[in-house]
Amino acid sequence: MTRILRTRAELRQVVAGWRAAGETIGVVPTMGALHDGHLSLVAAAKDATRRVIVTIFVNPKQFNNAGDLAAYPRTEDSDAAKLAPFDVDAIYVPDPDQIYPEGFVTNVSVAAMTDVLCGAHRPGHFDGVATVVAKLFLQTGADRAFFGEKDFQQLQVVRRMATDLDIDIEVTGCPTIRDADGLALSSRNTRLSPEARLIAPTLHREMRQIASAMRGGAEASPEIARATNALIAAGFERVEYLEARAVSDLSLVTRLDAPARLFAAAWLDGVRLIDNIAI
Repeated sequence: MTRILRTRAELRQVVAGWRAAGETIGVVPTMGALHDGHLSLVAAAKDATRRVIVTIFVNPKQFNNAGDLAAYPRTEDSDAAKLAPFDVDAIYVPDPDQIYPEGFVTNVSVAAMTDVLCGAHRPGHFDGVATVVAKLFLQTGADRAFFGEKDFQQLQVVRRMATDLDIDIEVTGCPTIRDADGLALSSRNTRLSPEARLIAPTLHREMRQIASAMRGGAEASPEIARATNALIAAGFERVEYLEARAVSDLSLVTRLDAPARLFAAAWLDGVRLIDNIAI
C-alpha cells in the first residue's frame, strides 16, 4: 500500500524501518504533472530497488519567472492515480517549509556546466535544482535516484553535485520517452495549441538530421544554421539554442571526435520546448 508522506518526520520514520530491514531504496524526484516519461523512471526504480519513493515538489527556487511558477500544473490526485498501478511504497509531497524551513539560506551551485545551455538562459535555475535535489537525496536516504535523459544537463549537474558532496547515491539516467511522432514527453506539451502540437515534432526531426550529418563527418555550424532556419520557417518563434556539446563536460564541439549530444531549446506557441539526442 502506497503511503502519502508530507513531513520530514514521517519520511524519516518510514525510511528507518526499511533501513533496519536492509532494504534498498530508490527515489524518483518530480515536480508532479506526471506523464509516461516520469512513469518510465518509476518502472526503472521498481526493477532496481526494493523500496521506491516518488517525490512531488514544485520547487520555487528553480523558476526564473513567477508567471511560469504560477502556471505550473499541480495535479496531486491525478498523479497518485497514475502511480497506483506501480504500487510505489511512498509518495513524498512536502510543503515548502519541509524543504526550505524558516531561515534557510544555503544554496548549492555546480560551476561551469551550469553556465551553458539552459543555465545561460535561466540564471539560477540549476542552483535551485541542485539545492532541492541535494535536500531530497539527504531526506530520503536513497541508494539510487532515477532521472530522465531528456533533461541531460540536469542529469549531469546532479551527478556532479552528488559526487562533489560525497552523497552516497547512484544517479541513473533513463532514456527519453517520446510520442509516436518523436516529440519528447513534457508536462509543458499540454500548453501547446492543436496547431502548434502538429509543428512541434519538427524540432526532433531537424536534430536527427544534424546528428546524421555530423556522424557522416560534417561540421556542426552549417548544419545548425540550416536547421535553425527550417524551424523558424516551420512556425517556431525563436530558437534559444541549438548546440553540439561533449557528454563529459558539456563543452562545445564542432566535429564528432568524442561522445557528444545535440541540445536544443526553442519557443513554439509561447511554450519553451527542450530536447537532446546522442550524436
